[in-house]
Amino acid sequence: MKFSIWGLSGTLATQDANALPAATTRLWQWIDLVDNACNRFRADSEISRVNHSPGRPVDISPTFELALRAALAASDATDGLCDPTVLPALLAMGYDRDYDEIRDRNLTGAAPVLPRGVNTIHLDLDNHRVMLEPGTQLDLGASAKALVVDQVANEIAAWGGAVVEIGGDVAVRGEGPRGPWAIGVSDSLDLRANAPTISLRHGGVATSSLTTRTWRVNGERVNHVIDPRTGSFATGPYATASVTAASCVTANAFATAALLWGEDAAYHVAQAGWSGRLVRHDGTVEFVGGWPEEARG
Repeated sequence: MKFSIWGLSGTLATQDANALPAATTRLWQWIDLVDNACNRFRADSEISRVNHSPGRPVDISPTFELALRAALAASDATDGLCDPTVLPALLAMGYDRDYDEIRDRNLTGAAPVLPRGVNTIHLDLDNHRVMLEPGTQLDLGASAKALVVDQVANEIAAWGGAVVEIGGDVAVRGEGPRGPWAIGVSDSLDLRANAPTISLRHGGVATSSLTTRTWRVNGERVNHVIDPRTGSFATGPYATASVTAASCVTANAFATAALLWGEDAAYHVAQAGWSGRLVRHDGTVEFVGGWPEEARG
Protein backbone atom coordinates (compact mmCIF):
# COMPACT_ATOMS: atom_id res chain seq x y z
CA MET A 1 0.00 0.00 0.00
CA LYS A 2 1.28 3.45 -0.95
CA PHE A 3 0.39 6.58 1.03
CA SER A 4 1.56 10.17 1.62
CA ILE A 5 2.15 12.01 4.87
CA TRP A 6 4.11 15.12 5.92
CA GLY A 7 4.96 15.80 2.27
CA LEU A 8 6.62 12.38 2.00
CA SER A 9 5.71 9.14 0.26
CA GLY A 10 5.24 5.97 2.28
CA THR A 11 4.78 2.23 1.91
CA LEU A 12 3.12 -0.42 4.06
CA ALA A 13 3.25 -4.12 3.16
CA THR A 14 2.46 -7.32 5.04
CA GLN A 15 3.44 -10.92 4.43
CA ASP A 16 -0.19 -11.96 4.86
CA ALA A 17 -2.51 -9.88 2.69
CA ASN A 18 -5.31 -10.47 5.21
CA ALA A 19 -3.32 -8.53 7.81
CA LEU A 20 -3.10 -5.37 5.71
CA PRO A 21 -6.39 -3.72 6.79
CA ALA A 22 -5.56 -4.02 10.50
CA ALA A 23 -1.97 -2.93 9.82
CA THR A 24 -3.26 0.12 7.96
CA THR A 25 -5.40 1.06 10.95
CA ARG A 26 -2.40 0.86 13.29
CA LEU A 27 -0.30 2.90 10.85
CA TRP A 28 -2.74 5.82 10.81
CA GLN A 29 -3.27 5.61 14.56
CA TRP A 30 0.46 6.03 15.12
CA ILE A 31 0.72 8.78 12.51
CA ASP A 32 -2.07 10.70 14.27
CA LEU A 33 -0.47 10.21 17.69
CA VAL A 34 2.94 11.42 16.54
CA ASP A 35 1.50 14.27 14.47
CA ASN A 36 -0.43 15.54 17.49
CA ALA A 37 2.66 15.25 19.66
CA CYS A 38 5.57 16.27 17.42
CA ASN A 39 4.42 18.38 14.45
CA ARG A 40 6.08 21.74 15.08
CA PHE A 41 4.04 23.34 12.28
CA ARG A 42 0.81 22.77 14.23
CA ALA A 43 -0.01 25.41 16.80
CA ASP A 44 -2.04 22.88 18.80
CA SER A 45 0.66 20.19 18.98
CA GLU A 46 2.42 19.21 22.18
CA ILE A 47 5.79 20.26 20.84
CA SER A 48 4.47 23.75 20.10
CA ARG A 49 3.14 23.97 23.66
CA VAL A 50 6.47 22.79 25.08
CA ASN A 51 8.48 25.15 22.87
CA HIS A 52 6.39 28.11 23.98
CA SER A 53 6.69 27.36 27.70
CA PRO A 54 10.35 28.10 28.52
CA GLY A 55 11.33 27.55 32.11
CA ARG A 56 8.02 25.89 33.03
CA PRO A 57 7.31 22.16 33.49
CA VAL A 58 4.82 20.89 30.91
CA ASP A 59 2.81 17.68 31.23
CA ILE A 60 3.44 15.41 28.24
CA SER A 61 1.72 12.39 26.72
CA PRO A 62 3.26 8.92 26.51
CA THR A 63 3.75 9.49 22.76
CA PHE A 64 5.66 12.74 23.23
CA GLU A 65 7.74 11.17 25.98
CA LEU A 66 8.56 8.21 23.72
CA ALA A 67 9.57 10.53 20.87
CA LEU A 68 11.70 12.73 23.12
CA ARG A 69 13.45 9.71 24.65
CA ALA A 70 14.17 8.42 21.13
CA ALA A 71 15.68 11.80 20.20
CA LEU A 72 17.80 11.88 23.35
CA ALA A 73 19.03 8.34 22.66
CA ALA A 74 19.94 9.39 19.09
CA SER A 75 21.92 12.32 20.47
CA ASP A 76 23.76 10.09 22.93
CA ALA A 77 24.61 7.49 20.25
CA THR A 78 26.07 10.13 17.92
CA ASP A 79 28.02 12.18 20.46
CA GLY A 80 25.51 14.99 20.19
CA LEU A 81 25.47 15.36 16.41
CA CYS A 82 21.77 14.43 16.27
CA ASP A 83 20.63 17.35 18.39
CA PRO A 84 16.89 17.81 19.07
CA THR A 85 17.45 21.46 20.06
CA VAL A 86 18.23 22.64 16.51
CA LEU A 87 14.93 24.42 15.95
CA PRO A 88 16.28 27.98 16.50
CA ALA A 89 18.99 27.25 13.89
CA LEU A 90 16.36 26.06 11.41
CA LEU A 91 14.19 29.10 12.08
CA ALA A 92 17.18 31.36 11.46
CA MET A 93 17.39 29.82 7.99
CA GLY A 94 13.72 30.45 7.32
CA TYR A 95 12.45 26.91 7.88
CA ASP A 96 9.39 28.09 9.79
CA ARG A 97 6.68 26.49 7.64
CA ASP A 98 6.08 23.32 5.66
CA TYR A 99 8.92 22.54 3.29
CA ASP A 100 6.71 22.78 0.20
CA GLU A 101 6.22 26.47 1.02
CA ILE A 102 9.93 27.30 1.03
CA ARG A 103 11.50 24.90 -1.49
CA ASP A 104 11.33 27.29 -4.45
CA ARG A 105 11.89 30.52 -2.56
CA ASN A 106 14.92 32.66 -1.76
CA LEU A 107 14.52 33.54 1.91
CA THR A 108 16.15 36.18 4.05
CA GLY A 109 18.04 34.48 6.84
CA ALA A 110 19.73 35.46 10.08
CA ALA A 111 23.14 34.56 11.47
CA PRO A 112 23.63 30.90 12.51
CA VAL A 113 22.28 30.00 15.94
CA LEU A 114 24.09 27.41 18.04
CA PRO A 115 21.69 24.80 19.48
CA ARG A 116 21.52 24.85 23.26
CA GLY A 117 22.06 21.08 23.53
CA VAL A 118 20.34 18.25 25.36
CA ASN A 119 21.56 19.38 28.77
CA THR A 120 18.99 22.18 28.58
CA ILE A 121 16.15 19.62 28.32
CA HIS A 122 14.88 18.47 31.71
CA LEU A 123 12.75 15.35 31.37
CA ASP A 124 10.93 14.20 34.51
CA LEU A 125 10.06 10.56 33.84
CA ASP A 126 8.39 10.06 37.22
CA ASN A 127 5.85 12.84 36.66
CA HIS A 128 5.81 12.72 32.83
CA ARG A 129 6.82 16.34 32.40
CA VAL A 130 9.47 18.22 30.49
CA MET A 131 10.98 21.66 31.03
CA LEU A 132 13.11 23.52 28.51
CA GLU A 133 15.56 26.16 29.63
CA PRO A 134 14.92 29.60 28.10
CA GLY A 135 16.24 29.75 24.54
CA THR A 136 15.83 26.01 23.96
CA GLN A 137 13.34 24.79 21.35
CA LEU A 138 12.82 21.28 20.04
CA ASP A 139 12.52 19.76 16.58
CA LEU A 140 11.80 16.03 16.81
CA GLY A 141 10.88 15.54 13.16
CA ALA A 142 13.64 13.16 12.07
CA SER A 143 13.57 10.78 15.01
CA ALA A 144 9.76 10.92 15.26
CA LYS A 145 9.35 9.80 11.65
CA ALA A 146 11.67 6.85 12.26
CA LEU A 147 9.86 6.10 15.51
CA VAL A 148 6.54 5.75 13.67
CA VAL A 149 7.82 3.06 11.31
CA ASP A 150 9.52 1.18 14.15
CA GLN A 151 6.42 1.23 16.35
CA VAL A 152 4.05 0.19 13.59
CA ALA A 153 6.37 -2.60 12.42
CA ASN A 154 6.77 -3.88 15.98
CA GLU A 155 3.02 -4.03 16.54
CA ILE A 156 1.96 -5.62 13.26
CA ALA A 157 4.80 -8.17 13.29
CA ALA A 158 2.54 -10.31 15.48
CA TRP A 159 0.51 -10.98 12.31
CA GLY A 160 3.52 -11.99 10.18
CA GLY A 161 6.26 -10.27 8.26
CA ALA A 162 5.89 -6.54 7.60
CA VAL A 163 7.68 -3.53 6.18
CA VAL A 164 6.85 0.10 6.93
CA GLU A 165 8.48 3.07 5.17
CA ILE A 166 8.07 6.83 5.33
CA GLY A 167 10.33 9.12 3.31
CA GLY A 168 13.18 6.62 3.09
CA ASP A 169 12.99 5.53 6.74
CA VAL A 170 12.25 1.79 6.75
CA ALA A 171 11.46 -0.78 9.44
CA VAL A 172 11.44 -4.49 8.57
CA ARG A 173 10.13 -7.34 10.68
CA GLY A 174 10.17 -10.88 9.31
CA GLU A 175 9.90 -11.90 5.66
CA GLY A 176 7.68 -10.97 2.77
CA PRO A 177 5.46 -13.33 0.75
CA ARG A 178 8.47 -14.52 -1.29
CA GLY A 179 11.30 -14.31 1.24
CA PRO A 180 13.31 -11.35 2.58
CA TRP A 181 11.92 -7.91 1.81
CA ALA A 182 13.55 -6.04 -1.09
CA ILE A 183 14.23 -2.51 0.16
CA GLY A 184 15.00 0.24 -2.31
CA VAL A 185 17.85 2.66 -1.56
CA SER A 186 17.54 6.13 -3.04
CA ASP A 187 19.16 9.54 -2.68
CA SER A 188 15.85 11.33 -3.28
CA LEU A 189 12.61 11.68 -1.34
CA ASP A 190 10.93 9.27 -3.73
CA LEU A 191 12.22 5.86 -4.75
CA ARG A 192 13.31 5.77 -8.39
CA ALA A 193 12.57 2.84 -10.68
CA ASN A 194 16.25 2.01 -11.23
CA ALA A 195 17.32 2.42 -7.61
CA PRO A 196 19.35 -0.44 -6.09
CA THR A 197 17.64 -2.76 -3.62
CA ILE A 198 18.90 -4.69 -0.62
CA SER A 199 17.34 -7.70 1.13
CA LEU A 200 16.43 -7.54 4.82
CA ARG A 201 14.64 -9.76 7.32
CA HIS A 202 14.81 -7.54 10.39
CA GLY A 203 15.93 -4.10 11.48
CA GLY A 204 15.87 -0.62 10.05
CA VAL A 205 17.25 1.31 7.11
CA ALA A 206 17.42 5.09 6.87
CA THR A 207 18.80 7.53 4.34
CA SER A 208 19.78 11.13 5.00
CA SER A 209 20.73 13.54 2.24
CA LEU A 210 22.05 17.06 1.77
CA THR A 211 20.38 17.33 -1.63
CA THR A 212 16.70 16.54 -1.04
CA ARG A 213 15.34 19.22 1.31
CA THR A 214 17.10 22.35 0.10
CA TRP A 215 16.14 25.99 -0.39
CA ARG A 216 17.92 29.34 -0.77
CA VAL A 217 18.79 31.78 2.00
CA ASN A 218 20.28 35.12 0.99
CA GLY A 219 20.97 33.55 -2.40
CA GLU A 220 22.85 30.54 -0.99
CA ARG A 221 21.63 26.95 -1.33
CA VAL A 222 21.11 25.46 2.14
CA ASN A 223 19.82 22.14 3.49
CA HIS A 224 17.88 20.90 6.52
CA VAL A 225 20.73 19.01 8.23
CA ILE A 226 22.05 21.27 10.98
CA ASP A 227 25.57 20.89 12.35
CA PRO A 228 25.17 21.59 16.08
CA ARG A 229 28.85 22.54 16.26
CA THR A 230 28.27 25.57 14.01
CA GLY A 231 24.53 26.19 14.01
CA SER A 232 24.64 26.18 10.21
CA PHE A 233 23.72 23.65 7.53
CA ALA A 234 25.87 20.60 6.81
CA THR A 235 28.60 20.89 4.15
CA GLY A 236 30.41 17.53 4.39
CA PRO A 237 31.96 15.39 1.64
CA TYR A 238 28.96 13.05 1.39
CA ALA A 239 25.73 13.99 -0.36
CA THR A 240 23.83 10.96 0.92
CA ALA A 241 24.27 8.43 3.70
CA SER A 242 22.25 5.24 4.20
CA VAL A 243 22.64 3.04 7.28
CA THR A 244 21.22 -0.31 8.38
CA ALA A 245 20.83 -0.91 12.11
CA ALA A 246 18.77 -2.80 14.67
CA SER A 247 16.01 -0.18 14.47
CA CYS A 248 15.05 2.63 12.14
CA VAL A 249 15.52 5.20 14.91
CA THR A 250 19.14 4.09 15.27
CA ALA A 251 19.68 3.90 11.51
CA ASN A 252 18.26 7.40 11.10
CA ALA A 253 20.55 8.79 13.78
CA PHE A 254 23.69 7.32 12.23
CA ALA A 255 22.68 8.28 8.67
CA THR A 256 22.27 11.89 9.76
CA ALA A 257 25.45 11.90 11.83
CA ALA A 258 27.42 10.35 8.96
CA LEU A 259 26.83 13.49 6.91
CA LEU A 260 28.35 15.52 9.76
CA TRP A 261 31.22 13.16 10.63
CA GLY A 262 32.56 13.66 7.12
CA GLU A 263 35.64 11.57 6.33
CA ASP A 264 35.32 9.86 9.73
CA ALA A 265 31.80 8.61 8.98
CA ALA A 266 32.83 5.11 7.94
CA TYR A 267 34.81 4.65 11.15
CA HIS A 268 31.96 5.72 13.43
CA VAL A 269 29.30 3.66 11.65
CA ALA A 270 31.48 0.53 11.64
CA GLN A 271 32.57 1.01 15.26
CA ALA A 272 28.93 1.05 16.30
CA GLY A 273 28.40 -2.30 14.57
CA TRP A 274 26.19 -1.00 11.74
CA SER A 275 26.62 -0.94 7.97
CA GLY A 276 26.43 1.99 5.61
CA ARG A 277 26.34 3.26 2.07
CA LEU A 278 28.01 6.66 1.63
CA VAL A 279 27.64 8.61 -1.62
CA ARG A 280 29.99 11.50 -2.36
CA HIS A 281 28.84 14.58 -4.24
CA ASP A 282 30.44 13.25 -7.43
CA GLY A 283 28.39 10.03 -7.18
CA THR A 284 31.18 7.80 -5.84
CA VAL A 285 29.71 5.12 -3.57
CA GLU A 286 31.54 3.76 -0.53
CA PHE A 287 30.29 0.78 1.49
CA VAL A 288 30.78 0.39 5.23
CA GLY A 289 30.70 -2.80 7.27
CA GLY A 290 28.48 -5.61 6.04
CA TRP A 291 26.25 -3.53 3.81
CA PRO A 292 23.87 -5.99 2.10
CA GLU A 293 24.52 -6.98 -1.49
CA GLU A 294 22.71 -4.67 -3.87
CA ALA A 295 20.56 -5.67 -6.82
CA ARG A 296 18.87 -3.67 -9.55
CA GLY A 297 15.54 -4.39 -11.14
